[in-house]
Amino acid sequence: MPRRRRPERLSAAQARRVALAAQGLHRPRPALGVDGPGLRQVTAAVRRLGLLQIDSVNVLARAHLVPLYSRLGPYDVGLLDRLHGRAPRRLVEAWAHEASFVPVETWPLLEWRRRAYRDHAWGSISSAPERHPAEVAAVRAIVAERGPVTAAQVQALLEEQGGPARPEKVEWGWNWSAARRCLEYLFFTGEVVAAGRDTAFQRLYDLPQRVLPRAVLEAPAPDDVDAVRALLEIGARSHGVATVRDMRDYFRLRRGRTNALVTQALPQLVEDGTLTPVEVEGAGSGWYLHRDAALPRRADGAALLSPFDPLVFERTRLEQLFGTTYRIEIYVPAAKRVHGYYVLPFLEGERVTARVDLKADRRAAGGGVLRVRSAHAEPHLAAQDRGRTARRLAAELWLLAGWLGLGDVAVEPAGDLAGELAAAVPAA
Repeated sequence: MPRRRRPERLSAAQARRVALAAQGLHRPRPALGVDGPGLRQVTAAVRRLGLLQIDSVNVLARAHLVPLYSRLGPYDVGLLDRLHGRAPRRLVEAWAHEASFVPVETWPLLEWRRRAYRDHAWGSISSAPERHPAEVAAVRAIVAERGPVTAAQVQALLEEQGGPARPEKVEWGWNWSAARRCLEYLFFTGEVVAAGRDTAFQRLYDLPQRVLPRAVLEAPAPDDVDAVRALLEIGARSHGVATVRDMRDYFRLRRGRTNALVTQALPQLVEDGTLTPVEVEGAGSGWYLHRDAALPRRADGAALLSPFDPLVFERTRLEQLFGTTYRIEIYVPAAKRVHGYYVLPFLEGERVTARVDLKADRRAAGGGVLRVRSAHAEPHLAAQDRGRTARRLAAELWLLAGWLGLGDVAVEPAGDLAGELAAAVPAA
C-alpha cells in the first residue's frame, strides 16, 4: 500500500489543529456516563501524552492531575494513584520532563540519563556519593530492608544509627537532609524507585525489583542513540508537529552527550519516514510532522490548561502556533505579577482566548470556593466574542469546581474579563 503523501506546508490554523489533535484537545470531552472515565481511558490519555510532569504546588490541584482532567473531564484521581502505586504498575516516576510519571515501557529508554547523572542531576544530588559516602551506603541498606519508606522515615532511621541530623530550615528547597540527598541520588540513578506516594504526597522509596514489572526489569536497555531516537519520537508524536527544540524539551534532551545523540537520531527519523519536514505559515521552516499526526477539519473543544500541561511546556512553541505569550509567575514577587500566581490559559476551539488565576479555597464556608483571582482576555479576542468566551469559561469553572469538591465559584474584580465573567458565572 503506497505511503500517504504528507503535506510540505501547513497553515497556522492547520498546525494548531494538528497540535491539538495530538494532545487530545481538539474536540469536546467524551460523555462517559455517571461514573466518568475509567482506568482504560486514564491509561490511554497518559500514553497519548507520553508523560505527566509532577510538581508540589497545590494551590488548585497537583500538577500531574490537571492535564488528565483537561482532556477527560471529572475523573477519579484514585485511578492515577492506582496506575503508579499498585501492582501491576503501568506508570513509574522518572526524571523525564523534570520529575514525571511515564509509562513503565519508557523506563529502559531513560537508562542513559541514569548513567549520566553527573550531567543531568542537580549538584546537591550528583555530589552525594562524594559528600555522603557512608550515608549513601546506609540509606541503600535501609531501603533494601524497610522499603517502601519515605525520606522522613529514612532520616529518622539514619539518625538512630548515628547519622547526621536534619538541618534547620533556612531556605526552602535547599535544606535537604543527608538522607534526602542520598535518596534523590539513588532515585536519579535508578537504584531505588518510587513505589507510590503517601497521603502527604511524599515518595515511598523501594527497590526496582519490588516495584517494576518483570518485563521492564528484564528488558535490555537500548543503546544511547536508539534511546534518544525513541524519546524524540515520543515527543514528536505527542506534539503532532514540532521543531527540534520542542522535541528536545519534552524529555529535556539538551545536556552532556545529548546534543550529539539528537544530531544522530533526527536524520534517522526523517529517513525512516517517522518525521516529515514541513513549513508552518508564520513560523517558517524547521518543523517536522509526525507520520501518525491527524489533521482534523476543526477544533471545537474547551479546556483550562495547567501551567504544567504538555501543550504549554514550550513557551516559544505556544507563542509561535497559538499567538499566546505565557509565563508562569509563581516565583515572581506579587507586586510584579501581570496575571497572577497560578494562571491557567483557557483553550477555546483552536485558540487560547483567556486566562484565569485560580485558587481552590477549601476552607471557605459552604463546601469551599473556587476563587478566580483575576480574569484576562487574550489580546486577539474580538469584542463581539468576549461574552461567548465568558459564558463558556464560566461553565468550565463550575465543572472544575465540582471535580475539586468545591461548592461555589467566586470571581474577584481583577482583570479586563472579570466583569463579564462575574456576570456569566451565576447563569452557568
